[in-house]
Amino acid sequence: MSSFCAMDGETLVLNILGKPSAKLDAIGKPKGIQLKVSVTAAPVVGKATDHMVRFLAAEFGVSAHDITVVFGRFNINKQLRIKAPKKLPPVVAQALAVVDNA
Repeated sequence: MSSFCAMDGETLVLNILGKPSAKLDAIGKPKGIQLKVSVTAAPVVGKATDHMVRFLAAEFGVSAHDITVVFGRFNINKQLRIKAPKKLPPVVAQALAVVDNA
């Protein structure tokens, strides 16, 4: 992937640089081939990743069960697969539009 995101059929693949213990849950800016995502949960036994999945599920208009953590459950570097997202945050929509136009 040359970007932090790509479509694989109807599944969105996201490379994430996580930031646990943040002041608020937020989708940040791309950093290389990763998207910064901050969550308020502490990095304890995968709880920050679980919280991130629930946060992103709401942002993408899907259920938490529609998001798979491919790798990085206990690490800040993660890859997620989001099945058939119903909404796209602006930073993701913009990145996908650039890929489509290339």
